Amino acid sequence: MDLSRYVEALRADVTAAAAIGGPDVARAAELVADAIEPALRLVLLDVLTDAANDLTAAFDGPSVEVRLRGREPELVVTGPAPEPAPAAVPTDDEGTARLTLRLPETLKVRTEHAAASEGLSVNNWLVRAVHRALEPASTFGGHFPAGGPRRITGFGRA
Repeated sequence: MDLSRYVEALRADVTAAAAIGGPDVARAAELVADAIEPALRLVLLDVLTDAANDLTAAFDGPSVEVRLRGREPELVVTGPAPEPAPAAVPTDDEGTARLTLRLPETLKVRTEHAAASEGLSVNNWLVRAVHRALEPASTFGGHFPAGGPRRITGFGRA
């Protein structure tokens, strides 16, 4: 995340406001803006850190961290993905279709064990698995890619 555009926006606002006072005041404002740039960057990092902490507290599982790459921060989400809510399973046969599915015996046994471990029938477990496979992963609700954390960059505005 490039903080420079925020620092420059503040600099432009300060110098524009000071221009009303004449050239001497405008020059003084430019010097002050130059002097406070490092402090402003630290304040922006504090804001990002507080936002990351608030997001981590709101999530059930993943954590959000602020990491510096050179002088630029990035928000990184790490940890296990939250378990998505079970998909709604139709309660009657209206609007449902019947399908014959042929599975290798080993896959059938694994499917039965997975369904039993979640307290579901094989049919309900398969409906939920198909539903999950066809739904686009949400920003925070999808599965993390194997081998690394999911990275999210950007900024938020309250």
